[in-house]
Amino acid sequence: MKTIQILGTGCPKCKQLAENAALAITAAGVDGHIEKVTQITEIMKFGVMLTPALAIDGVVKCMGKVLTVDEIKRLLQ
Repeated sequence: MKTIQILGTGCPKCKQLAENAALAITAAGVDGHIEKVTQITEIMKFGVMLTPALAIDGVVKCMGKVLTVDEIKRLLQ
């Protein structure tokens, strides 16, 4: 099972990234779940300075932009 972490404080871009990630999990047929990391101290532990950010299994894959569903699907495969 993959863990997709959305790092951000809950702004509209963070919410869009979470929605795109949920759609990507379904489209890719991957067994996974989404965690939202909203505490600044926890986000900083990932080394992220720009939000939103996306991590898969604890590894940051993107920060500072909203990935599309297709971009997230490619990261999951």
